[in-house]
Amino acid sequence: MPVTSPDRPNWYLLQCKPRQDERAHLNLLQQNYVVYHPQLVRERVIRGKRQRVSESLFPGYLFIQLSRNDNWAPLRSTRGVSRVVEFNHGPATVAEHVIEHLRGRCLASEMATDEALRPGEPLQIISGPLSPLEGVFLALHGNDRVMLLLQFLNREQSVCLPRSVIERQTRAFQPCH
Repeated sequence: MPVTSPDRPNWYLLQCKPRQDERAHLNLLQQNYVVYHPQLVRERVIRGKRQRVSESLFPGYLFIQLSRNDNWAPLRSTRGVSRVVEFNHGPATVAEHVIEHLRGRCLASEMATDEALRPGEPLQIISGPLSPLEGVFLALHGNDRVMLLLQFLNREQSVCLPRSVIERQTRAFQPCH
């Protein structure tokens, strides 16, 4: 556990009431607290249309920056906040480098969806039993899986693979006709 200083602010973990992360976040900001609510940007199919949505990385939790000298009493009555998470009879501190790592991960998710895969885009399988086959992107299948059209065993096959095992390909794939 990091050493805490009464003068220097540290990051702490707050538990929110069920499905009230956003409410707690807004209410804490209105009280001038420094709050971090890590969110990942994902592509989802909603009512037949692909849309970008933000999802909480840790549903039900927020990070707040406070020093030991700050007034913690308003946290208990802030709408949406359930409690300050504690370990060993004291508030659980979160190291600054952990917060920075989370910020980087969330920023990377925003950038990754900006470069979203498009139907017909050539891709290559970079690991697993189908590596190094090449295919064409068909569609997203959930958050972390993709449907590919492969030229396999002298015919076109559609396969569902984890997004982590594919990468963009510069050469075009030629399906058989």
